[in-house]
Amino acid sequence: MASHGIKDRVAIVGMGCTPFKEHWDASADDLAVDVVGDTLDSAGIDKDTVDAWWLGTAQSGMSGITLAAPLKLNDKPVTRVENYCATGSEALRQACYAVASGAYDVAAAVGVEKVKDSGYQGLNAFPIPTDGTQRTLTAAAMFSLVAPAYAQRYGIDPAELRRTLARIASKNHANGARNPRAQFRREMSVEQICKMPEVAGMLSVFDCAGVADGAAAAVVVRAEDAYDYTDRPIFVKALSMVSGNASGLLDPEYDYTHFHECEAAAADAYAQAGITDPRRELAMAEVHDCFTPTELVLMEDLGFSARGEGWRDVEAGAFDLDGDLPVNTDGGLKSFGHPVGASGLRMLFECWLQLRGEAPEDRRIATADRGLALTHNLGGYPGEMVSFVGIWGSERG
Repeated sequence: MASHGIKDRVAIVGMGCTPFKEHWDASADDLAVDVVGDTLDSAGIDKDTVDAWWLGTAQSGMSGITLAAPLKLNDKPVTRVENYCATGSEALRQACYAVASGAYDVAAAVGVEKVKDSGYQGLNAFPIPTDGTQRTLTAAAMFSLVAPAYAQRYGIDPAELRRTLARIASKNHANGARNPRAQFRREMSVEQICKMPEVAGMLSVFDCAGVADGAAAAVVVRAEDAYDYTDRPIFVKALSMVSGNASGLLDPEYDYTHFHECEAAAADAYAQAGITDPRRELAMAEVHDCFTPTELVLMEDLGFSARGEGWRDVEAGAFDLDGDLPVNTDGGLKSFGHPVGASGLRMLFECWLQLRGEAPEDRRIATADRGLALTHNLGGYPGEMVSFVGIWGSERG
């Protein structure tokens, strides 16, 4: 096992999340100030109560000053972290471990990203010099390779798989239509999505996550102190991060039908939390649906479906809002877009609402009494990824 874990030693006692959208009238500073204010109010504390801060952002700042300046923090440690698309989850993971270690009583994790009016479309990596042999394909092109590989391996007609992928998008848009914080709030039918022109392989625009600005945050404390702040804390059950070594790019046997790093992170998280049957034990899951074939493969990598059976479970409605295991009940990246530093914490915010019974009635899950939720991020491309899996619970074991 990769980690001994910190099960039931840390609790989340306050959360906040801004709308994810084109915030033309708000800066990264504005988003950070707004979300931190909501989060502190949720926990019933002020900023001076927080002993240490972790900021997750990919390109909205390069140091802790990015957060300390707009919040006017005095003499506080602020650590800026970045780990591809798992950046927000990385900030939270480090804040949780800091509290579990005894170094701090109260810590906060903040994820923020401002990309819509940066002068570019989406997130852009810094121009690090290379030897010139790296790929030049887009993210959509790289993940589009998953769909035909999956169809070929499991003998599925590509046209049938195309409809399955559209069903994933349609499901997530139906959930997002019920979420006032989502960027895209219009339901889209399978037929509408299938009629859209392809932009990468068999993927249309609506198979791809959008671009957005947004912020989300959490306050964490020792589990034994949790009820001093709220009568409904959420307890940390598992935190797992796996960094791949890009071996998939060199392995002639890698066939693009699974993401090893996600499978490994899930196995570690389940071991920490004591979960043996995630499909039956989890109340819900928020997963990294950057592209529809990504969510399909994740159903198998995370152990929700048997290998080669994920597409059947999607078609059967197993992961719908009223299914066996609701997935992306808030609308996912598909409805929210993907401000990189904020997405992981946005996922946790939905678990916070659902497990506390605060989600709106029209998207409230019937499985909440199971008391456990999963969040998952990945960053990178098939064959070279980082992956995070967190397990959260409404009761302390």
